[in-house]
Amino acid sequence: MNTERFSATYLIETDIDVADAAAVIAGEASTATFVKLTGEAAERVERMHAARVEQINEFGARDAPSLPVARPVKGAIRLAEVTISWPLANTGPSLPNILAAVAGNLSECREVTGLRLVDIDLPPTLLGPYQGPAFGIDGTRQLTAVHGRPLIGTIIKPSVGLTPRETAELVERLVEGGIDFIKDDELMADPPHCPFEERVKAVMTVIRRHAERTGRKTMFAFNITGEMDEMLARHDVVVREGGTCVMVSLNWVGMPGLASLRKHAALPIHGHRNGWGFLSRCPALGFEFKAWHKVYRLAGADHIHVNGLRNKFSESDESVIASARSCLAPLFGDGYPPLEVMPVFSSGQTVWQVADTFTAIGTVDLIHAAGGGIMAHPGGIAAGVTALRQAWEAAVAGVPVEKFARSYPELRQALNKFA
Repeated sequence: MNTERFSATYLIETDIDVADAAAVIAGEASTATFVKLTGEAAERVERMHAARVEQINEFGARDAPSLPVARPVKGAIRLAEVTISWPLANTGPSLPNILAAVAGNLSECREVTGLRLVDIDLPPTLLGPYQGPAFGIDGTRQLTAVHGRPLIGTIIKPSVGLTPRETAELVERLVEGGIDFIKDDELMADPPHCPFEERVKAVMTVIRRHAERTGRKTMFAFNITGEMDEMLARHDVVVREGGTCVMVSLNWVGMPGLASLRKHAALPIHGHRNGWGFLSRCPALGFEFKAWHKVYRLAGADHIHVNGLRNKFSESDESVIASARSCLAPLFGDGYPPLEVMPVFSSGQTVWQVADTFTAIGTVDLIHAAGGGIMAHPGGIAAGVTALRQAWEAAVAGVPVEKFARSYPELRQALNKFA
């Protein structure tokens, strides 16, 4: 019998003894029943299949519960970090079933007034049925011929009504401006005003023409999100037209959808995390990125969004940096491929966030995507792309961006524009 185990770490709140609450969680996620079983069979089930509480670290208390409970609260709310493990035999090497164990009914337990999944530790055995990123950082760099610096990217919004021709015209301006990476909006799929196949053909005509002339091929992440057969067919359209990336909305295609696409795909998969706030914004519920991203990374995403510093949303800079570091950390231990995914910084990004981003993560292995931070540059798109690259050059060199900008008008204009 397989003796491997997987584990999950939670931040919990409870008004009862923390050890008792942890035991309830472990039981609910493995062998507990409404009526307690007895006898030899019950003993065997407990011995071979019960979840184990591995560690409890109680660290504080609060006066009131974060979440409503359908019972009287007994007193102060205790806070603790709890780690629980399960035998892999319970679920088999199946990510959906592992998630059903570590994140199933647990937040509903009456014994907790808050439960958040902080991290998961997966066994390397899962590298059999799951393949991880096919391209990741190195493969993305090879396809774009961008080395030694971040990929500078942007997003276009055909979802607001652009036709395939109008989308291609905007793409032409972007590739002529030197952009490395462009992505579809997550709201753009296959609408009547901009049919998917027509959009791909129009956009790739522009990209191929530019590549033939310059030797540089911009990567465009076409959003293929849909039903499984639609995603596979759309992927094949992109391949046929010479595209180099596809995009999916991870939360809505799910792990099985992503894993099936990964087995079929010949291109990098750009993972968009729209819906992330719904899963993470309440500090007493949901997921930390570190836990959430591991399953999509193992299922096959090559790039994953992490938001950006001083972004337009609610996420803190600390959370953004922790997410990026998670993408770059090895997924398993020594002796296994690191399976790094390329973090994608976006949301309200300009030249002003660059230095702090580099200082925080210490690497250029990322996509830095800016919309208005490029297109609203006073000198136009090419100047906007150039300014962002110059800001990264300054950051890597350790030169303050304002000082560096004295010699570079594009960067100086961008600093003034977005101050």
